[in-house]
Amino acid sequence: MTQNIVENLITQLTKLPGIGRKTAQRLAFFILTMTKEEAKGISDAIADVKEKAKFCSVCFNITDADPCEICSNPARDGSRICVVEEPSNILAIERTGSFDGTYHVLLGALSPVDGITPDRLKIQELLKRVQAGGVQEVILATNPNTKGEMTARYLTELLKPSGIRITRIAYGLPIGSDIEFADEVTLAKSLEGRRDM
Repeated sequence: MTQNIVENLITQLTKLPGIGRKTAQRLAFFILTMTKEEAKGISDAIADVKEKAKFCSVCFNITDADPCEICSNPARDGSRICVVEEPSNILAIERTGSFDGTYHVLLGALSPVDGITPDRLKIQELLKRVQAGGVQEVILATNPNTKGEMTARYLTELLKPSGIRITRIAYGLPIGSDIEFADEVTLAKSLEGRRDM
């Protein structure tokens, strides 16, 4: 028996991260209300990204040109490299408009339990960039969780002998939150990351 075409669309949409069955149903029925051109636009964009997207040979961001726009931009400060876990982290940092350096994407974080060892990440490529010269600071912007912390510590040990400045992004309480609702780890990190006023 052939699967209903709407049911097939719902099934395919549930394969996306964070999309459960109910959300997939809403999306499927929304797609049904779109014009044929709008739906084709989404379909074409997916096909384009699958066909043209690749990793930048310098920073491992997702791009359609190599090197990527950030690495090839002479206005960017090449002396500072912000190390992130995933390409999506670059988008988040770029939205702040507060960083004009370059990036390096590890394509994951250390997790020996999951089989993610240093050789599976773009760590050697980072070390080569630092050894090539011109880098004055590496900013470790891995996620503030166990895997991200382990990765940041590992990178710090590898980078220390180079003599460059190694920094870690500060993290702690989000704006608008109440201290009484913060967990102990977040509150401790907020105190550690304090700065002079």
